[in-house]
Amino acid sequence: MNSMPAPGSRPNRPRSRPAFERIALLLQGGGALGSYQGGVYQALAEADLHPDWVAGISIGAINAALIAGNPPERRVERLRAFWETVTQPPLGVPHLAGVEFPNDMTRMLVNQWRAMGTLLWGAPSFFKPRVPPPLFGQAASPATLGYYDIMPLKDLLEGLVDFDRINAGEMRFSVGATNVKTGNFAYFDSTTHRIGAAHVMASGSLPPGFPATEVDGEFYWDGGVVSNTPLQWVLDARPRQDTLAFQIDLWSARGELPRDMIEADVRLKDIRYSSRTRAGTDQFRKAQALRRAVGKLLARIPEELRQTPEAAMLGSEACDKVFNIIQMIYHARKYEGSSKDYEFSRRTMEEHWKSGYDDMIRTLHHPEVLQRPESADGVFTFDLARQGREEIKR
Repeated sequence: MNSMPAPGSRPNRPRSRPAFERIALLLQGGGALGSYQGGVYQALAEADLHPDWVAGISIGAINAALIAGNPPERRVERLRAFWETVTQPPLGVPHLAGVEFPNDMTRMLVNQWRAMGTLLWGAPSFFKPRVPPPLFGQAASPATLGYYDIMPLKDLLEGLVDFDRINAGEMRFSVGATNVKTGNFAYFDSTTHRIGAAHVMASGSLPPGFPATEVDGEFYWDGGVVSNTPLQWVLDARPRQDTLAFQIDLWSARGELPRDMIEADVRLKDIRYSSRTRAGTDQFRKAQALRRAVGKLLARIPEELRQTPEAAMLGSEACDKVFNIIQMIYHARKYEGSSKDYEFSRRTMEEHWKSGYDDMIRTLHHPEVLQRPESADGVFTFDLARQGREEIKR
């Protein structure tokens, strides 16, 4: 654990729990980029900001299980154990820790070399190449139609996650997946399902690398095939509650125009998997403003009108709850390239972890993040970009 960020710049611990009914942690999918979320959670844990609800997609589902399936004092330790395990060099090649690279081009070549190793040999205790690989035109079970076998992940999850704890309901847990036959998005939620390793693996079964995962007789692919963020699932949940939501994204919808084919591939991935979280947040703000307006209007109309079916329908949508949506987005370095989501090297993992830790500390230094919003629509959004630009809306 000596590679964790040092505690010297830890955020101040809140004097008491923030004045919200619910703290939610929402984790986007992004493969090897997911260690960024581990660093974010470490900073939250050190600030005693423990979520009541954790929801994830793909690698975010794995991180969510590691958090929900362990007691508060062991969560960071188990997150570290997972990430240190899957970033072990598959062939025993040194990590190159402490080696200084002369320029970004050299670093990019090293990253590509590491990523090639993942493609050829997989990631330890996570996934391994399927031998022989599936052939085009050859009939097979959906559970084997993938270039890699992800059954090692099952053993790793069951060794690090207490699924009985998840199902006990101390913390609400949700992961999203895509039904292969219907194409519909599905959530496996601890309030409606008995969660096991298969539910988590289904959320991360991204084709064609990974095969579909069977759950209760149905086959599921990665939730990111339809939507790579659980934000809407949490914000639309009933009954609505005052919510402090930390949305941790691994792909940035905003970016620069690409200048070569590599940058074009990177930009395409960013747009495809970002799920337009900012746009979703803006839409939610407008909807919540309407719900609050409906509630105020219904309180002023005559009693006989309030008894009508139309008023009852509007009343079911009225809501005066408040929401703080704290969005953090990992902004990849240029040398990471288009393989950034499958470059499972220890050195890069440590960089991602530290970035998440530092970003959350900087975010928590803004006191308004933990305060109830005072705006007319009851929604506050905060976005602290890595470049130092701050976008704050009340």
